[in-house]
Amino acid sequence: MKLKKQVTVCGAAIFCVAVFSLYLMLDRVQRDPTRHQSGGNFPRNRIEQLEQLLEENHEIISHIKDSVLELTANVEGPPAPLPYYTANGSWVVPPEPQPSFFSISPQDCQFALGGRGQKPELQMLAVSEELPFDNVDGGVWKQGFDISYSPHDWDGEDLQVFVVPHSHNDPGWIKTFDKYYTEQTQHILNSMLSKLQEDPRRRFLWAEVSFFAKWWDNINAQKRAAVRRLVGNGQLEIATGGWVMPDEANSHYFALIDQLIEGHQWLEKNLGAAPRSGWAVDPFGYSSTMPYLLRRANLTSMLIQRVHYAIKKHFAATHSLEFMWRQTWDSDSSTDIFCHMMPFYSYDIPHTCGPDPKICCQFDFKRLPGGRINCPWKVPPRAITEANVAERAALLLDQYRKKARLFRSSVLLVPLGDDFRYDKPQEWDAQFFNYQRLFDFLNSRPDLHVQAQFGTLSDYFDALYKRTGVEPGARPPGFPVLSGDFFSYADRDDHYWTGYYTSRPFYKSLDRVLEAHLRGAEILFSLATAHARRSGMASQYPLSNFALLTEARRTLGLFQHHDAITGTAKEAVVVDYGVRLLRSLVSLKQVILNAAHFLVLGDKETYHFDPEAPFLQMDDTRLNHDALPQRTVIQLEASPRHVVLFNPLEQERLSVVSLLVDSPRVRVLSEEGQPLAVQLSAHWSSATDMVPDVFQVSVPLRLPALGLGVLQLQLGLDGRRTLPSSVRVYLHGRPLAVSRHDAFPVRVIDSGTSDFALSNRYMQVGFSGLTGLLKSIRRVDEEREQRVDMEFLIYGTRASKDKSGAYLFLPDGEAKPYVPKEPPVLRITEGPFFSEVVAFYEHFHQVVRLHNLPGVEGLSLDLASLVDIRDYVNKELALRIHTDISSQGTFFTDLNGFQVQPRQYLKKLPLQANFYPMPVMAYIQDAQSRLTLHTAQALGVSSLGDGQLDVILDRRLMQDDNRGLGQGLKDNKRTCNRFRLLLERRTAGSDVQGGRSTSYPSLLSHLTSLYLNAPALALPVARRQPPGPGLRTFRPLAAALPCDFHLLNLRTLQAEDQDLPSAESALILHRKGFDCGLEAKNVGFNCSTSQGKVALGSFFHGLDVGFLQPTSLTLLYPLASPSNSTDVYVEPMEIATFRLRLG
Repeated sequence: MKLKKQVTVCGAAIFCVAVFSLYLMLDRVQRDPTRHQSGGNFPRNRIEQLEQLLEENHEIISHIKDSVLELTANVEGPPAPLPYYTANGSWVVPPEPQPSFFSISPQDCQFALGGRGQKPELQMLAVSEELPFDNVDGGVWKQGFDISYSPHDWDGEDLQVFVVPHSHNDPGWIKTFDKYYTEQTQHILNSMLSKLQEDPRRRFLWAEVSFFAKWWDNINAQKRAAVRRLVGNGQLEIATGGWVMPDEANSHYFALIDQLIEGHQWLEKNLGAAPRSGWAVDPFGYSSTMPYLLRRANLTSMLIQRVHYAIKKHFAATHSLEFMWRQTWDSDSSTDIFCHMMPFYSYDIPHTCGPDPKICCQFDFKRLPGGRINCPWKVPPRAITEANVAERAALLLDQYRKKARLFRSSVLLVPLGDDFRYDKPQEWDAQFFNYQRLFDFLNSRPDLHVQAQFGTLSDYFDALYKRTGVEPGARPPGFPVLSGDFFSYADRDDHYWTGYYTSRPFYKSLDRVLEAHLRGAEILFSLATAHARRSGMASQYPLSNFALLTEARRTLGLFQHHDAITGTAKEAVVVDYGVRLLRSLVSLKQVILNAAHFLVLGDKETYHFDPEAPFLQMDDTRLNHDALPQRTVIQLEASPRHVVLFNPLEQERLSVVSLLVDSPRVRVLSEEGQPLAVQLSAHWSSATDMVPDVFQVSVPLRLPALGLGVLQLQLGLDGRRTLPSSVRVYLHGRPLAVSRHDAFPVRVIDSGTSDFALSNRYMQVGFSGLTGLLKSIRRVDEEREQRVDMEFLIYGTRASKDKSGAYLFLPDGEAKPYVPKEPPVLRITEGPFFSEVVAFYEHFHQVVRLHNLPGVEGLSLDLASLVDIRDYVNKELALRIHTDISSQGTFFTDLNGFQVQPRQYLKKLPLQANFYPMPVMAYIQDAQSRLTLHTAQALGVSSLGDGQLDVILDRRLMQDDNRGLGQGLKDNKRTCNRFRLLLERRTAGSDVQGGRSTSYPSLLSHLTSLYLNAPALALPVARRQPPGPGLRTFRPLAAALPCDFHLLNLRTLQAEDQDLPSAESALILHRKGFDCGLEAKNVGFNCSTSQGKVALGSFFHGLDVGFLQPTSLTLLYPLASPSNSTDVYVEPMEIATFRLRLG
């Protein structure tokens, strides 16, 4: 009765709102100042205005009505209305009892419209369009030009030369991480320690903290003190300070930030050092995300090397090799970081002293005659003596001067190193003694106007800032500003490094699974320990789980290395990475289970941690590192089995949760014991075989943000609520037997090729009866069908000596259609909550699933491609989506899941040059529509024709591509590539965004990506647990986070004891930029924006924020003193880190 009264009140409220709105409308028309200027058109204008206002009013009322309808759907109390099957053959799911709203304040829409601030001089999209990309022979500098100078160029200001000794150590490539450490890296660092102490003028640069930390663990206190001294006096510099030097194409920004934090925190704790300069000599192309992250970590300068040779030449010719790198959305230069681009082919010694490698090689004193390596140009180095020093110094100075002419300042950087250099004391002596003799000679001759010395990277940058008269990190006068990125990379000819965007996709996928688990485990662990401290139970909680978190952070960090996630290491090294990834994945599942156990208990006093008998089971298991996961089958009993569901998203989510059970006789109950409607399906092992005694039960659930929900399952029949899926199997004439079961209607159709469709409340999706692949999408509120045609293609490789390999994509022309030996078997499953089509081909199974739910899940198509090309020889499998969107050669790909970069198909470049990395999404658009392909793993993508998206799914290549690996790609796995396909309409009057340099996903698109990348985890309560302690939904957030905010991490910080957590955490928030010009009607998520303001003080339910301090990205620098105010503000696109204490 009480509810009925409320409904009556709501109805009355609507009536009042309607009347009041009409009154206001008439009032507005009466007072409208524009009517005085419109002369004779007055009545017509007024009528049009009235019509428009009536329409607006109608929309407001219908929105309120929908909310009231949703509210009243459950007026009579439980049970909820059941889905029903209509005469036209489709399922209808009644509205939810919970209203949904979606309000975006107009101010929050301004950001994506852009147009603020000055345009940078160098916009990389424009540079690529303007450059001819010709490959003219430049003489000794083959990819450049002859450089001339006058000896008097430095009369006014001496040339200041910094020679920077360095050793590039790959944490896994040809050898595993441990093997490299044992055989090479530890010797390099041991020698460094003794040799730098011999002469205070010596310098050394190091980058990879993963190796340094391992070495540190193996040296004594005396040596550690010596290392601290060397860092303190500037002889040893740790550059960038990440756990690794990461790949920038396939890596996700969560992992990039995490490995940076791990490295920086380690350096602060152990060396008391904070990195100042970035050093990235070996990643195969550069993302503009990295300069943003380094700047926010308070680094002021950075260096890059592997950039397309034509761009290097252009920048050298225009003195643009040093620039301020700025983000495309930045209007006030707050993201600027000074960047130095190395001008020549490689970071080795022959390509770093100047333009002529034949001469530079003579100054690599490791190559002195009698050594193991020599100079390919057939002129060996000579030891420097009194007799030859003048002649040798003049030869070297000529190279220095030529190189200096390419830059704007009179300070010159000369790196001196290569892969795993300085591993023997003899090399240290050869390089340092011979160079010191050259420096002493040069510096003793004032007429040469040169000062040369050993330096670190920061020594070089400091001298440059001093010479140009600016503060470190500020823009020197006359230096250009650049925005954009440096993909895709070619080091010579048409050898584009675009293959590694897809190489070994199995591990690219496993990387993201580990990342999602790490984020989930970090957040739950931080919440569980805070609640344990608050309830005085910290001593009972397994705080030792922190060591598992640390190991997993370091594993994920290690895998971001530019030969790991890239798929460009030797097979044995890939296995080593895989074993590490799986071990950490299992550890993180344990951390999640332990935290969920504590948090879901209604009465924390009943908590008991027993490592031998875990309270919860894992959601799935993997038999080994290269196996796909197997979901846990829940054994049903007469008494209820509980399942705890973890939602890792910071937004409440409505999703279909699918569980495997051992009987079709299943009842599913809510936490309170209310029976729920479920969809029952078979579990299939192949196209036509059901797994005996395993069934899938799917139930739509609303799960709290970052929280835990509870379900009960028990044996028993509930015919009204257990709704079986119906199945059709199209055999296309193939003589196959199809499994049957009493619980499901299965129709077998031997032959038949007519097209068919699936539909939900938002769209009708058309499929080809012949191929079983997607053909079209039609929104229910529109007549017009949108062509969305899916086909599979094969790329071959060249017949010439240069062939595709792990790094390079060198196709033998355009892709050819995939031609199956036999027609596919199609299996179509339909039910109330989801329907799906699976097309079974020899080399792939393509799954398209449509959820019949309001909101994010129902608005996009769920796609999965299970790929197995282990019998291919030099072929690559690609997926093409063909639409009637008029994209006109423009497409959009994300960079590291952080930002979107517009791309242009360039006809003047070869096909392989037009591929780009796609870590999380790619889209095409025109004035009416946008089609976004969201991905759960990084793959290579392009748009090779109007309205097309092309994705490379897997590559099997039989040979090395001559970049040092010495192997092809022959260790392919059965790989599941997961996607979401989202079709959006532009709202009338919203232009496709103005500036060509920026583009943003819609909020719906951002949320779709999160749903795909952070699936809910279903954790069954172990069978042996007595049905004792009450489980209760855990809602950690007291208020909803604005829907343009992403809680990137809540990362517990380390205590003084390395293996234990402190009471402090790092809260990392990202405020996303989004495009409001795409329709967001009926999106069904409870969401609003807040102009970037969040009240953190009241954010966590049941916990106080005892301390809150904004810091730099990696927590090394406080940005403000801790204050009592817990209200924070974040600008669009910014990532903000806070140190906080919860309790």
